[in-house]
Amino acid sequence: MDRGNHYEAAFEAYLREHGYCYVAVDETHRAMLGEARVKNLDFIVYGEANSRLLVDVKGRRFPSGSRRHPRRVWECWSTQDDVDGLQHWTYLFGIGYQGLLVFAYEMELEAVSSEEADNLYHFRGRHYLFRAIDVLDYQRHMRVRSPKWGTVDIPGPIFHSLVQPVGNFLCSSAALTEECPF
Repeated sequence: MDRGNHYEAAFEAYLREHGYCYVAVDETHRAMLGEARVKNLDFIVYGEANSRLLVDVKGRRFPSGSRRHPRRVWECWSTQDDVDGLQHWTYLFGIGYQGLLVFAYEMELEAVSSEEADNLYHFRGRHYLFRAIDVLDYQRHMRVRSPKWGTVDIPGPIFHSLVQPVGNFLCSSAALTEECPF
């Protein structure tokens, strides 16, 4: 986790405020798995009903583009390295762990629909909408976006059919502090 990254800081504040048990992973140095370097994930989160989540946060703005030329597109790109790293961690942690790409959208208030307004998280004067997709679903539908930059994405309609509010993966947070495994 990069505490200088406002998207990741907002997500951590969201987890803390809702009482989830989590570990913020130090991203300063890449992990070594044998001889291979693997991108670190951002958070290990324990939710209610035994949900065990391995999270990589992707910060995006909505609408994207410039203020003069806003694009009302829900950007869902990632790097191939992010997807591969999250899949490696999910495999290593084993059965019961789910890898999630969490898209943390910094929202312009005038762009927020009434159905999204209830899910906004306010942090340090900014407004965020957290949406998540299972890394295996993402990988199944991804396509190369830029070979030069090593980025991938999935088509918008597929993304919208698979992405969910992050709370759907975490469940409610009642009494989690007593059940924290560490």
